[in-house]
Parts: sequence; C-alpha cells; structure tokens
Amino acid sequence: MSAYNIVSIAGSDPSGGAGIQADLKAFSAHGTYGMSVVTALTAQSTRGVTGVHGVPADFVAQQMDTLFTDAAVHAVKVGMLANAGITAAVAEAVAEHGLPNVVVDPVMVAKSGDRLLEASAVEALRTLLLPRADLITPNLPEAADLLGEDEAADVAAMHGQAKRLLDLGPRAVLLKGGHLAGEESVDVLVSRGAEPVELRAPRVATSNTHGTGCTLSSSIAALLPQRRDTASAVADAKAYLTEAIRRSGEIDAGGGQGPVHHFHAWW
Repeated sequence: MSAYNIVSIAGSDPSGGAGIQADLKAFSAHGTYGMSVVTALTAQSTRGVTGVHGVPADFVAQQMDTLFTDAAVHAVKVGMLANAGITAAVAEAVAEHGLPNVVVDPVMVAKSGDRLLEASAVEALRTLLLPRADLITPNLPEAADLLGEDEAADVAAMHGQAKRLLDLGPRAVLLKGGHLAGEESVDVLVSRGAEPVELRAPRVATSNTHGTGCTLSSSIAALLPQRRDTASAVADAKAYLTEAIRRSGEIDAGGGQGPVHHFHAWW
C-alpha cells in the first residue's frame, strides 16, 4: 500500500508527455499514489497545441472539494490553470483544506510557444496562489513574466530574480535555468532562512523536452513527503529528470518535441 497520495491539479495533454498524464507517471515512478483534478482540456501533440478548453471554475472547485474531503493528501502539484477564475478557485481550496507540500509550476506558455494561461490571470496567480505555495518552479520566461522584468541572462541574474520571486510570498523558489546556453543546466533554489543552492547537471543534447517542467515539479511534489527537506527533494527530482531526458530517445510518441522517459528505471 502506498504511504503517500499526491494530487495533480493541471490540464490534460492527450500526447501523454506533459500535464496530468506526465504528473501521474512521475508520481508512480517515485512510489506514490497519483490523483488528479482537471483544470483544462487541450488538443495537443508533440508538435504543438491546437486548442484549449478550460473547465468551469466552479466544477474545478467541486472536483477539489469532493476529493479533499475524502482522501488524505500528502502533497499537491499545481500546473496549468488556464484563467483567473480557476486560479482563484485553486488558491481558495489550498487555504480551505490546509493542503501540505504545495508545489506550483506557473505554466504560462507551452514549449511550442502556445499560451496556456490567459494574460489576465497572471495577477491572480501572483497575488492569490504564489503566497500559499511551499515551492514554485518557474522557468526563465515565466519568472520574467511574474516579475515584469527581462529574462535573466546568466546565473547571477537568476539569483536576483529568485530572491525577488521569494518576496511574492512562497516559502521557496526553484528558478530553472534550462533556457540558458552552456554545457550545464543550472537551477537556483532559494528558501526562507537558508542559503541559496545551485543545482547543476550536464545538459543533454536532445529536442525531447516536452513536459520537462511538469515532470520536475510533480517529481518534487512526490518526493517532498519522502525526503528530509526541500533541497534534497529538489536534488533527487533533478537527477531523475536528467536521466529521463537522457533516455528519452527510447520513446517514439510523435514527430515534434518528444516526451521524457518517465519509467527509465524499469523499461
């Protein structure tokens, strides 16, 4: 019997590489039981997003209330929220139900460049949900959008932006540096009352990066209840994702940006 129940609150990706489908795979890969609340349907493949259909905010709330009043929840990963109404509903549920280990991946734009969060919802994300998060995991474009700044151009600038994101209220920030050039992929973790941590891994030469952000954030959520602190959960999740990217060529799921190999340790 699994000791930990982890919930994904996110959109659906029919191609299976991102969104709820990726989250559930990552939860399973880390030995936890995955549950989900659907915020949006997408028409999506490895080549891009052709349509988005947001679930009505009141029905997202009904999904959460129904689930959270029945099952014990040990961690939550929040991904695609689509609009301000859904964002507000999720923020309210996090507070009302006292959800632990809340990891927010501020999904705004897909790898293909398609927008997954309405521009009008960014303020709701910034003011309602981020202050209730235990950890947020933006990439460089998302961090710039949240701060109203240019993207960080180097690791030193990442440190500054990560600290300013921490001022928005979350307990910790993992700023992902995958968009920078270089032989290493460098992420910066800042937490209240702790020194900043740089997490480095060799950059894998591949275009199979569909769902990397979803997979990392859901892996962290699954590991938080199982590790001594946030830093160790993040480090183990990054190591898992690096190997999932390295082994991604073993999956053939389309002709665009392929998914990572969530079950590389078993297949």
